[in-house]
Amino acid sequence: MEQIKIGIIGGSGLYDMPELTGREEIRVDTPFGPTSDHLILGRLKGRRVVFLSRHGRGHRIMPSELNFRANIFAMKQLGVERILSASAVGSLKEELAPLDIVLPDQFVDRTRGRISTFFGEGLVAHIPFSDPVCPDLLDRVHRSAQQVGITTKPGGTYVCIEGPAFSTKAESNLYRSWGMDVIGMTNLQEAKLAREAEVCYVTLALVTDYDCWHESHESVSVEMIVQHLQQNSRNAQAIILKTVEELPDGRSCRCGEALKNALITDRTLIPGNTRKKLDCIVGKYL
Repeated sequence: MEQIKIGIIGGSGLYDMPELTGREEIRVDTPFGPTSDHLILGRLKGRRVVFLSRHGRGHRIMPSELNFRANIFAMKQLGVERILSASAVGSLKEELAPLDIVLPDQFVDRTRGRISTFFGEGLVAHIPFSDPVCPDLLDRVHRSAQQVGITTKPGGTYVCIEGPAFSTKAESNLYRSWGMDVIGMTNLQEAKLAREAEVCYVTLALVTDYDCWHESHESVSVEMIVQHLQQNSRNAQAIILKTVEELPDGRSCRCGEALKNALITDRTLIPGNTRKKLDCIVGKYL
């Protein structure tokens, strides 16, 4: 199969890319189980891409139920080197208003017990994660947004909570006191796994509300979120389209060698089954 180097993960409100031509739906078997939905292969602006609906079409999968490992591993198996993701977030700062788009470059993990590594079963790796988002890809997304006339705000910290309930006021104000910028339920695990898979990753965080800290948004409703997402997802698609069109074939960042010095296990002691299972990720180092 032809290698597909660009992956797109659509979150709440972005369940498809209408501009995707030559569509082919496939199921990719992974050692971690099924992906959220069938992967859709096609072309955007003449470039081969693969699209995945994070929560499944019809939004059937809760954040805590997502099989993050299968989703990222499947894209790696197809040859993906860059992932553009989009997701709904709440704002924790007055200046980040509903309908804004933020490009976070940091994460704080407030989830509980989610699996966010491919490793284990006799193979240990410690990836560098001080800068969890690919700076080159983030910059390219920001520039693409400028070219299509859509304002994005590069940088900021995304606090990832377990969900599926939204925050209490006490929690929301706590995160504000920490200096967090936006709040969501999905992107931390994707970013970690993408780094382990040596895939560039960036999030288009689509602001839908002010969480519950803001006096005009004392309670967050699904109706409010959906209304704002419908408007914001159109902007996100325009940015993704332009980014796909402008991306060069090669990479100049260091994401493609994230595991170079991360594997700590004695090579002679790595179980054969684990080697085979993770071959598309670690094979070049073993």
